[in-house]
Amino acid sequence: MEQDPSPDAPVPSADVEALRGTPVSELTQLSPVMSVALDRLRKDVERFDLEYRSALLQVEARLEVLRDEFTHLHDYNPIEHIVTRVKSPESILRKASDRGLSLDLDALRTNVTDIAGARVIVSFARDVYRVFRQFTQQPDIRVLEVEDYISRPKPSGYRSLHCLVQVPIHLSTGTIPVTVEMQFRTSAMDFWATLEHKINYKFDGGVPPDIATELVAAARVAADLDTRMERLHDQVQETDRDDDAAAAWEDDGGPAFEDEPAAGPGDAEPRDDAPGASTG
Repeated sequence: MEQDPSPDAPVPSADVEALRGTPVSELTQLSPVMSVALDRLRKDVERFDLEYRSALLQVEARLEVLRDEFTHLHDYNPIEHIVTRVKSPESILRKASDRGLSLDLDALRTNVTDIAGARVIVSFARDVYRVFRQFTQQPDIRVLEVEDYISRPKPSGYRSLHCLVQVPIHLSTGTIPVTVEMQFRTSAMDFWATLEHKINYKFDGGVPPDIATELVAAARVAADLDTRMERLHDQVQETDRDDDAAAAWEDDGGPAFEDEPAAGPGDAEPRDDAPGASTG
């Protein structure tokens, strides 16, 4: 009777290479030796996963530096919060199966571009472009693709700025570029997108027309809210600048009109030529 091979037993490299070129959907029935080879390959994917986690650490660190700079130097921080995630090895393999990809790490790198994802939530639509520009203008960040769903929303009403970037990570074996999918959006856009995702999940993608229409209308309301709140923010900022300018003038010796009472009828100094004035 043939015994199952030990997980630590040597597996012919030809078996592993055969698996690397095999579509995931064909891996349902495997010999014991090939099953061990698949386990070895899964470990390769887990090491592969570490590269993407390292890339997200780089992205988060750079965004935190920008956040600190905004707070301390510009007196305004547009970055509300940052969310990151890495697809699990099972999710990566499932996506490879759906696309008919082979179990080849280079093929996965090229064809599965959302393994690592970062979502940056900002205060206003204007901040989306500001933070995107300041992040992607860093000399070692390479922009691969940009999709602007804010200026051109999806038919569903979805609004966000998407991009694919390559981030260098430095390992003991050298420096490698890793692709990260990034999304920049406002809090209102994020609230709408979260609800839309839940609705799509509930209806398995087949959202009833009346609900889809309401979602589009809600997206317009969210966009209007973004515009109104941004305008209100600008008004408050302008008021603050006026107050600062007035305070600076007072500090330089200018009159404090608000603090000094208006002169009463008996407070005026007598003029030398006024009737009854003493001529000395």
